[in-house]
Amino acid sequence: MSGQPKKLIANNKKAYHDYFLEEKIEAGIELVGTEVKSLRMGKCSIKEAFVRIDNGEIYIYQMHISPYEKGNIFNRDPLRPRKLLLHKYEILKLEGKIKEKGYTIVPVEVYFNKGRVKLMIALAKGKKLYDKRADIKAKDLKREAGREFKIKNM
Repeated sequence: MSGQPKKLIANNKKAYHDYFLEEKIEAGIELVGTEVKSLRMGKCSIKEAFVRIDNGEIYIYQMHISPYEKGNIFNRDPLRPRKLLLHKYEILKLEGKIKEKGYTIVPVEVYFNKGRVKLMIALAKGKKLYDKRADIKAKDLKREAGREFKIKNM
């Protein structure tokens, strides 16, 4: 592949709003050919997706990859569970953290890295309502300061 090594396909803005993301891990995804072709066209959504660990293996559920239009019989179910590719020690580490109260694993972004589809997952702790309000307030203040700066420099 020529050009940049990382090409973003989809990201999960909701994850940044609803969780404190503590540790990010890059994972591969087990896909079939038509799903990869669909991803190359940017047809992916992880807004409703979630990650679970089942008997030592890690899966992503509700990740929507639209069927490839030229794929006919080779297309799979767009919402099928997909296995994530991580080392055993990484899965065991995540599993230990999840057993602690308040932790979960959330998908953050899907991208191509040197021609391979990767999923960035994060160990996350849920935000309380007042945390979300504080984030919104900080974002609004930053936006206002940006506007004032722009008006001043015109």
